Amino acid sequence: MVADNKDSSSKLELLNIPGGVQAFELAMKFCYGMNFEITTANVAHLRCAAEYLEMTEDYRDENLIARTETYLNEVVVESLEKSVEVLATCETLPSIAEEVGIPSRCVEAISMNACKEQLASGLSMLSCDGESTELKSGRHEWWVEDLSILRIDYYQRVICAMTRLGVRPDSIFTSLMHFAQTSLKGIGKCQIWNPGKVKPNAGKTENDQKTVVETLVSLMPTEKSSSVPLSFMFGMLRMAIMVDATIATRLELERRIAFRLEMVSLDDLLIPAIHAGGSLYDVDTVHRILVNFLQRIEEEDEESEECGYESEGLGSPSHGSLLKVGKLIDSYLAEIAPDPYLSLPTFIAMIEILPDYARVIDDGIYRAVDIYLKVHSMLTEQECKKLCKLIDCQKLSQEASNHAAQNDRLPVKMTVQVLYFEQLRLKNALSGSSGDGFPSQRISSGVPSAAMSPRDNYASLRRENRELKLEISRMRVRLSELEKEQLFMKQGMMDKTGNGKTFLTSLSKGIGRIGIFSGQAGGKPKKSGRKSRGSEGKIGRSRRYSAS
Repeated sequence: MVADNKDSSSKLELLNIPGGVQAFELAMKFCYGMNFEITTANVAHLRCAAEYLEMTEDYRDENLIARTETYLNEVVVESLEKSVEVLATCETLPSIAEEVGIPSRCVEAISMNACKEQLASGLSMLSCDGESTELKSGRHEWWVEDLSILRIDYYQRVICAMTRLGVRPDSIFTSLMHFAQTSLKGIGKCQIWNPGKVKPNAGKTENDQKTVVETLVSLMPTEKSSSVPLSFMFGMLRMAIMVDATIATRLELERRIAFRLEMVSLDDLLIPAIHAGGSLYDVDTVHRILVNFLQRIEEEDEESEECGYESEGLGSPSHGSLLKVGKLIDSYLAEIAPDPYLSLPTFIAMIEILPDYARVIDDGIYRAVDIYLKVHSMLTEQECKKLCKLIDCQKLSQEASNHAAQNDRLPVKMTVQVLYFEQLRLKNALSGSSGDGFPSQRISSGVPSAAMSPRDNYASLRRENRELKLEISRMRVRLSELEKEQLFMKQGMMDKTGNGKTFLTSLSKGIGRIGIFSGQAGGKPKKSGRKSRGSEGKIGRSRRYSAS
């Protein structure tokens, strides 16, 4: 270039040299025999600068290209830590780094050394007597923190290579969580995903964080792992909503959460809405998670059907998970009910999505509906009736029934139904018969129809069996309430007789006290027989239930 330049007084500029001034200075020192050290911090820049300056073996033996290649092959590739450091320096280099193959070689070296580390740690666990389980569950690979310094595109290439070579899914999940904690604002070790404090990282644009979230979700192993904290999954979901990630990213996170929905806490479900002017909580996201959960339960039941097993019984794992989710959703409904911007169709859809057999009793639904009616006092009578139809009066406990009978926010028709079923229950309890006091109208005769196909017959029998078991469970709840009440009365009688008073005196005072409670509950004491006063006294004591 100097020879081609005829004007010796003009300056000669080397434009776009890889590594800039520092790399050119080191290459100049190499040409003039000045000593310097090749390190992980400069080897990538030197290799690219040597390629740009054509420092090949044609001009000198062991030229700069050969020297840097020797360092890469004998030092860098053999060490996972050094490979990560060199790969990180490639972020500032132009496309010539890809042409000479430095990033690809570092990626393969990182994944290969991670596999070797995994194999070595596995062999060391086998040599431990009785402690391998604890070591495996409590140990994290040391390279997890090293990978967090990489740019997201290089990190993606490393994780894909690790997955291809067979690195454990748990190790990959651990790396993903650590990378998210260091790259995304609000997911640090000391922060619990407070949605009010989570803001895009000041060092990254919102578009960069969107890329990070979408990439991390796409890198999650397909294996269903229970070792990933659900708080991390919900944190990623909240961040995906905040940075407006793709629909596919959100649906994937919702599907993974639905796989373990029975283990979710109420605080996790309270996802704040980011759009102003609407509901305070993102109810639609929770609704989609529930849809995925019910699809999972249905698939498990179909698999059990194919194997010839009964899977929808009260004691089956799938139905146990459904009951846990039913309690969780009832608590969730009570939390979102005070939201003045929550529309009635959305609230009804959240109640209706779960099947009837997901709840043994409907006290949770009643409490949520009562709160909603109290906050949304402008509902029409027709809307109130539509909402209250979702409550099964036969599945209310005695305490909830007593509260509903005095609740002036409920439609008159529902109050009459509650009083009717409560009267039947009380009559049955006084007669000494076990059960609810009323026959279930949902259970059929149990005799399969000859016109039905064998599969329909089997499904009908399974449905009836499930309903029978639910009736038994409700009967046990009623029996438990009666036993507690009997124990309370017995203890009171024993306390009175223990003070030296006669049995008849204590009994008469007990009946008098029941009459006093009955009069307070009803406003004015009524002149009726002892039996009616005793039954009204039971109801009076139970009316202290409050849903507010």
